[in-house]
Amino acid sequence: MTTFPHAATTAANAAITAANAAITAASADAAPAAGAGARIPDGDTPLDDLAPTLQRLRGAWQQRKPDRAQRRDDLQRLRDALKRRLPEMADTIAADFGHRSRHESLIADGMTVLNEIDHLASHLRRWMKPKRVGVGWRFWPARAEIRQEPVGVVGVISPWNYPVNLALIPLATAIAAGNHVYLKPSEHTPRTTAFLRSLLAEVFPPERVSVAAGGADVAGAFAALPFDHLVFTGSTAVGRKVMAAAAPNLTPLTLELGGKSPAIVCDDFPVDQAAARLATGKWFNGGQTCIAPDYVLLVGRERRDALVQALREQVAARYGDLSDAGDFTRIINDGQFARLDGYLDDARQRGHEVIPLAAKHDRTQRLFAPTVVIEPGDDAKVMQDEIFGPILPIRTVGSLDEALAYVNAHDRPLALYPFSHDRARVEKILGATLAGGVTVNDTVLHFGINALPFGGIGPSGMGAYHGRAGFDAMSKALPVLWQPRRAGSDLLKPPYSRVAKFIDFIIR
Repeated sequence: MTTFPHAATTAANAAITAANAAITAASADAAPAAGAGARIPDGDTPLDDLAPTLQRLRGAWQQRKPDRAQRRDDLQRLRDALKRRLPEMADTIAADFGHRSRHESLIADGMTVLNEIDHLASHLRRWMKPKRVGVGWRFWPARAEIRQEPVGVVGVISPWNYPVNLALIPLATAIAAGNHVYLKPSEHTPRTTAFLRSLLAEVFPPERVSVAAGGADVAGAFAALPFDHLVFTGSTAVGRKVMAAAAPNLTPLTLELGGKSPAIVCDDFPVDQAAARLATGKWFNGGQTCIAPDYVLLVGRERRDALVQALREQVAARYGDLSDAGDFTRIINDGQFARLDGYLDDARQRGHEVIPLAAKHDRTQRLFAPTVVIEPGDDAKVMQDEIFGPILPIRTVGSLDEALAYVNAHDRPLALYPFSHDRARVEKILGATLAGGVTVNDTVLHFGINALPFGGIGPSGMGAYHGRAGFDAMSKALPVLWQPRRAGSDLLKPPYSRVAKFIDFIIR
């Protein structure tokens, strides 16, 4: 494998093999089968090509670091190309999923990327401008500034659930920060990988942006490359493997993981409104969203049946009986469908009430009916793993304090959703818990706000991106001190007895 000026050590190279096996074990669900006439990638990237590609990207970056004009031009051309090809994008993602709501693709994988590019481009001049900082009277007349400098080559490992959004938003952010990018999309959306390859080849020369395709073996070797920054979006289990693979190189990481994001519905919040907003966040993309509400803690046991009925009515109003559910996205592949069915089987075996909210549940179409599980215990698998599907556990609690104690007894979540019109109650929830992000009285919408950093904490992630947070994460805040021709520091040299009074003055 080709070496770099600051390439992986022997331990790092050895970690590639271990990372391959670990990531393979952690992401063993099968990829969806190709459909007739669907375009699939030209082939997996050979492992021996990964390091030379990174070397080419880094060499080109060192020869000519992108200035502001280049960055703006790159962002605009990426925007124009994606906007023109949005219909193709939606069709491609739908082919990978078997069926995906066209409008959900346009919103989640189209609008969000265009919106983020617009935000990056409009703020680029201000973010790149050096920031003057004070030096204090002891260092006068020196002056100081902080410059946001690009770091080099950013690696991006993107998942299958929002395969364009979660590839292009970190990529566009890295471009805005002045970096070159090496992208590894998910093997579970092969047609979308082909689309991304084509789109990015249309916009960028290969020495500025390259795409690697392949399975877990490629992902493992990719994570072990000596990037200047690595962004990974995926499960907590795989995130641990990526971090281990990156550790020998001390590669800086942004890990966007998952976990079990709770919704706390207080007893003052209308049940019908809570059901409508939970339904949007939970069943968008068939529940395959890292910040979807994973379970509900309902304060006030007497309202549980009303909430279940309101959720049932939401399903009927949005999707009917699912017999012709064009707006309901399918589960990505058979392995994921079987995993979700396993959660329901486990809940039934434990005696928990499982309530399908629609009549149709079709494995052959990977159409998984929205389902609630009533009062599952912590021993149920549905309360142990991130669900990542249209299953919503509902647990009732006697008080807000009980709900807070439950949340705090578990890993810090990627998202938290308090529902209450009582500001004091909401402030109590915010003060007593810590999550990656919060939307109050709704779900998932904080993800779309460019000015809000997006990221988890602990098992739900590390670091953040979106807007300025991403620009800063993929830059180096370079401190620069400018010293004038004459400075007081010229006096600070032995023999110190000659300047003792000056030293006494500055340390007072």
